[in-house]
Amino acid sequence: MTATLKRILNDLRQAKILVVHPKDEDGAALVDHLRRLGCEVRAAWPPASIPADIDTVFVQVGEAPTDAMVSLIEGANAAVVAIVTYESPTSIKAIIDLNAHGVITKPLRQLGVLTQFALARYRYGYEGRLANKVRKLEDTLKGRRTIEKAVKVLVEMNGVDEETAYKLIRDQATSKRVALVSVAEGILAAQEAMRTFGFGISAPGNQK
Repeated sequence: MTATLKRILNDLRQAKILVVHPKDEDGAALVDHLRRLGCEVRAAWPPASIPADIDTVFVQVGEAPTDAMVSLIEGANAAVVAIVTYESPTSIKAIIDLNAHGVITKPLRQLGVLTQFALARYRYGYEGRLANKVRKLEDTLKGRRTIEKAVKVLVEMNGVDEETAYKLIRDQATSKRVALVSVAEGILAAQEAMRTFGFGISAPGNQK
């Protein structure tokens, strides 16, 4: 067994799974198979909620509307594997609506379950990493805009150029050991407070 395969199997064994499937032979077989892999498995049909500790959901989709299930899944932090009896426009729409990370078809085959299980957890983790990167980029852009606004305030207030204003913010951040954006937010908050009380801000040379 390669190190990569061992790591994948170890990850699967640590999964906490909810199987959303009618209480029949197929559902029982799926639960038993996942438990043989070493996973913690629970079953519910229909589910009232997705427990907070669940990180993977196997869910049966068919001809019945999935609106309620979509709402439950959207509120859960879990990889989703859709279980499909046969292909139809309704089942395909359900897979898309659920944002399924993997799909298995009936009759269930053990090999197919393991492959889609691993794929779903990988895709879910990958989506999470991408979302974190996007959030960090958004925070960075937001911080830059805040600093730019604070620089303009200092330019207006002190009659200095933008480079000098930026250096003032940077020096304050360095001396107080805080982030540049924290100093910038303080400047903007002070400006807003002065405006609230009716005080204007102008360069020293413009004061009379």
